[in-house]
Amino acid sequence: MTNQREKFYLTPAGLERLKKRQKLILEARSSKDNDPDDLARINDKLKEISLILKNYELITPPSKDKQKIVSLGATVVVQVDGQTDELTIVGTMEANPSLGKISNESPVGKALLGHKVGDEVAISSAIKNIYKIKEIKYET
Repeated sequence: MTNQREKFYLTPAGLERLKKRQKLILEARSSKDNDPDDLARINDKLKEISLILKNYELITPPSKDKQKIVSLGATVVVQVDGQTDELTIVGTMEANPSLGKISNESPVGKALLGHKVGDEVAISSAIKNIYKIKEIKYET
Protein backbone atom coordinates (compact mmCIF):
# COMPACT_ATOMS: atom_id res chain seq x y z
CA MET A 1 0.00 0.00 0.00
CA THR A 2 1.09 3.58 -0.44
CA ASN A 3 1.95 6.35 1.97
CA GLN A 4 -1.21 7.88 3.51
CA ARG A 5 -0.03 11.44 2.75
CA GLU A 6 0.89 10.83 -0.89
CA LYS A 7 -0.86 12.95 -3.54
CA PHE A 8 -2.13 11.13 -6.60
CA TYR A 9 -2.25 13.29 -9.72
CA LEU A 10 -5.08 12.35 -12.09
CA THR A 11 -6.41 13.77 -15.32
CA PRO A 12 -10.20 14.16 -15.53
CA ALA A 13 -10.27 11.06 -17.78
CA GLY A 14 -8.13 9.12 -15.31
CA LEU A 15 -10.46 10.06 -12.45
CA GLU A 16 -13.47 8.83 -14.42
CA ARG A 17 -11.71 5.52 -15.22
CA LEU A 18 -10.89 5.05 -11.53
CA LYS A 19 -14.49 5.71 -10.47
CA LYS A 20 -15.79 3.23 -13.09
CA ARG A 21 -13.27 0.66 -11.89
CA GLN A 22 -14.42 1.19 -8.30
CA LYS A 23 -18.04 0.63 -9.37
CA LEU A 24 -17.13 -2.59 -11.22
CA ILE A 25 -15.19 -3.90 -8.23
CA LEU A 26 -18.10 -3.09 -5.91
CA GLU A 27 -20.38 -5.06 -8.24
CA ALA A 28 -17.91 -7.97 -8.25
CA ARG A 29 -17.81 -7.93 -4.44
CA SER A 30 -21.57 -8.52 -4.29
CA SER A 31 -21.24 -11.72 -6.34
CA LYS A 32 -22.13 -14.91 -4.46
CA ASP A 33 -19.33 -16.77 -6.29
CA ASN A 34 -16.52 -15.11 -4.31
CA ASP A 35 -14.45 -17.26 -1.99
CA PRO A 36 -12.67 -15.68 1.02
CA ASP A 37 -9.44 -15.15 -0.97
CA ASP A 38 -11.37 -13.35 -3.74
CA LEU A 39 -13.10 -11.13 -1.19
CA ALA A 40 -9.78 -10.28 0.47
CA ARG A 41 -8.28 -9.23 -2.87
CA ILE A 42 -11.41 -7.26 -3.80
CA ASN A 43 -11.42 -5.47 -0.44
CA ASP A 44 -7.71 -4.64 -0.74
CA LYS A 45 -8.32 -3.16 -4.20
CA LEU A 46 -11.27 -1.14 -2.90
CA LYS A 47 -9.12 0.22 -0.03
CA GLU A 48 -6.43 1.22 -2.52
CA ILE A 49 -8.93 3.00 -4.79
CA SER A 50 -10.54 4.69 -1.78
CA LEU A 51 -7.12 5.97 -0.65
CA ILE A 52 -6.46 7.39 -4.12
CA LEU A 53 -9.89 9.05 -4.28
CA LYS A 54 -9.29 10.67 -0.88
CA ASN A 55 -5.83 11.94 -1.84
CA TYR A 56 -6.00 12.88 -5.50
CA GLU A 57 -5.33 16.21 -7.14
CA LEU A 58 -6.90 16.89 -10.50
CA ILE A 59 -4.47 17.82 -13.27
CA THR A 60 -5.80 20.96 -14.92
CA PRO A 61 -4.16 23.28 -17.45
CA PRO A 62 -2.25 26.17 -15.90
CA SER A 63 -3.29 29.77 -16.52
CA LYS A 64 -2.51 31.12 -20.01
CA ASP A 65 0.56 33.02 -18.79
CA LYS A 66 2.09 29.78 -17.42
CA GLN A 67 1.39 27.58 -20.46
CA LYS A 68 4.82 28.29 -21.94
CA ILE A 69 6.37 26.22 -19.16
CA VAL A 70 6.20 22.43 -18.89
CA SER A 71 4.06 21.28 -15.97
CA LEU A 72 1.79 18.34 -15.16
CA GLY A 73 -0.67 17.72 -17.97
CA ALA A 74 1.53 19.22 -20.67
CA THR A 75 2.03 17.46 -23.96
CA VAL A 76 5.60 18.22 -24.94
CA VAL A 77 7.03 17.78 -28.42
CA VAL A 78 10.73 17.01 -28.04
CA GLN A 79 13.57 16.19 -30.37
CA VAL A 80 15.93 13.43 -29.23
CA ASP A 81 18.77 12.16 -31.42
CA GLY A 82 17.14 13.66 -34.50
CA GLN A 83 13.76 12.04 -33.79
CA THR A 84 10.64 13.92 -32.73
CA ASP A 85 8.54 12.48 -29.90
CA GLU A 86 5.37 13.70 -28.24
CA LEU A 87 5.21 13.06 -24.49
CA THR A 88 2.35 13.86 -22.11
CA ILE A 89 3.36 14.35 -18.49
CA VAL A 90 0.88 12.68 -16.15
CA GLY A 91 0.86 11.34 -12.60
CA THR A 92 2.27 7.88 -11.84
CA MET A 93 -1.22 6.32 -11.84
CA GLU A 94 -1.72 7.08 -15.54
CA ALA A 95 1.81 6.67 -16.87
CA ASN A 96 2.06 4.45 -19.95
CA PRO A 97 5.28 5.10 -21.87
CA SER A 98 4.18 3.00 -24.85
CA LEU A 99 1.33 5.51 -25.32
CA GLY A 100 3.60 8.52 -24.80
CA LYS A 101 2.32 9.16 -21.26
CA ILE A 102 5.23 9.58 -18.86
CA SER A 103 5.15 10.09 -15.12
CA ASN A 104 6.10 13.38 -13.53
CA GLU A 105 8.34 11.24 -11.29
CA SER A 106 10.18 9.49 -14.15
CA PRO A 107 13.67 10.75 -15.00
CA VAL A 108 12.47 12.32 -18.28
CA GLY A 109 9.25 13.76 -16.83
CA LYS A 110 11.03 15.18 -13.80
CA ALA A 111 13.75 16.75 -15.96
CA LEU A 112 11.31 18.39 -18.41
CA LEU A 113 9.16 20.05 -15.71
CA GLY A 114 9.73 23.79 -15.47
CA HIS A 115 11.38 24.14 -18.89
CA LYS A 116 10.15 26.01 -21.97
CA VAL A 117 10.30 25.80 -25.76
CA GLY A 118 13.86 25.95 -27.03
CA ASP A 119 15.38 24.59 -23.81
CA GLU A 120 17.75 21.66 -24.14
CA VAL A 121 17.40 19.30 -21.21
CA ALA A 122 20.14 16.73 -20.53
CA ILE A 123 18.81 13.49 -19.14
CA SER A 124 21.35 10.95 -17.99
CA SER A 125 20.64 7.29 -17.60
CA ALA A 126 23.01 4.67 -18.98
CA ILE A 127 23.39 7.05 -21.94
CA LYS A 128 23.14 10.83 -21.83
CA ASN A 129 20.36 12.16 -24.06
CA ILE A 130 19.54 15.75 -24.92
CA TYR A 131 15.83 16.52 -25.18
CA LYS A 132 15.19 19.74 -27.11
CA ILE A 133 11.71 21.07 -26.39
CA LYS A 134 9.98 22.05 -29.63
CA GLU A 135 6.42 22.70 -28.47
CA ILE A 136 4.25 22.66 -25.32
CA LYS A 137 0.49 22.05 -25.50
CA TYR A 138 -2.27 21.76 -22.90
CA GLU A 139 -5.75 20.31 -23.37
CA THR A 140 -8.38 22.87 -22.49
